[in-house]
Amino acid sequence: MAKFNAKSFNDKAFGKYMSAVPNVKLNKLRESRAIVGDQRLRETFKSNSQTGTVYAVIPYFGTLSGTPQNYDGVSNVDPQTTDTYEQGVFTYGRMNGWTEADFSFDVTGGTDFMANVRSQINRYWNGVDQNILLAILKGIFAMASTGKGAIKEANAEFVARHTYDISAPDAAAASEEMYVGATTLNSAIQQACGDNKQKFSLVYCHSAVSTNLENLKLIAYLKYTDEQGIERDLEMGTWNGRLVVVDDSMPVEVVAPVAESGTPGEEGYTAPKEGYTRYTTYVLGEGAIGLEDVGAKVPYEMVRDAKLHGGEDTLISRKRHAVSVAGISYLKANQKTNSPTDEELEDGKNWSLVDNGDNKAIEHKAVPIARIISRG
Repeated sequence: MAKFNAKSFNDKAFGKYMSAVPNVKLNKLRESRAIVGDQRLRETFKSNSQTGTVYAVIPYFGTLSGTPQNYDGVSNVDPQTTDTYEQGVFTYGRMNGWTEADFSFDVTGGTDFMANVRSQINRYWNGVDQNILLAILKGIFAMASTGKGAIKEANAEFVARHTYDISAPDAAAASEEMYVGATTLNSAIQQACGDNKQKFSLVYCHSAVSTNLENLKLIAYLKYTDEQGIERDLEMGTWNGRLVVVDDSMPVEVVAPVAESGTPGEEGYTAPKEGYTRYTTYVLGEGAIGLEDVGAKVPYEMVRDAKLHGGEDTLISRKRHAVSVAGISYLKANQKTNSPTDEELEDGKNWSLVDNGDNKAIEHKAVPIARIISRG
């Protein structure tokens, strides 16, 4: 079929074809175990589930604790109980469409629109999902003021302990320490999770950060062989054994210079400071993000308008995913519709550590998510 035709388009066949196209990047992310399937999401949100919905609060089981008693034939056992926490999980939906006019087909000698779309659509949705992941992480690290009492304190402690900031002039003795180096990653994940640091497996960073790591010979890029047998750069590498994803949509902040003010040695004097750029790098551990494709009723659809522009066909694509974040609850405190926007996912009011409903949050060390803020 040289071009899409609304009457002959088979949405189910096209959907199966697209599902069969290897999604190399997502496969690698799943291999890192940072992004995993979540059976709870499947059971809650799948369309054939009796509980199918757009938001849910599900149980989140606590870990065993307590001091063991002496087994001496005299002492009685004092059994402990585990806390049951509650976690908010959600779905998001996104859609888009691409149009091809009949006249464009005529003047290009029969360009195969289907081939063009199928060669790009997986990459397009990869980019959309990656932007949503970054929005979620931004929101999580904006939750320091969310909640009340002990919950608010726990959220603030999480943000502080899971942020490793070496970018500020007073954060390092030497300027080169403001940039990522050989010990940065290890120090950051130890500060966040202590003896649980080995769970970290994935790094999201800006190209400025990855370039610095390359110059220090701390990162090596992976390659894969496509179906034509050609070896290609995967745009992923490893840093201290953790998979690295490079993305220039990572948070970047330009800090303006400070002009000198007043007289040196006198009260109110302000020393001049140079401006600089701060780059955020996210580090995720195994199981940090639960992700399930819960589907749309019609994921692919053709619409034909014979009148507009002399006739044109539009391919419409719809996606729905369910998301859980390890140890973090989505509160849906500021969400206007049944699918959160990127801006709503970035809002710290929508996120909080999982709690037991009795003003007790889980320990921050149980959350395998951290960030590094550096100058590159």
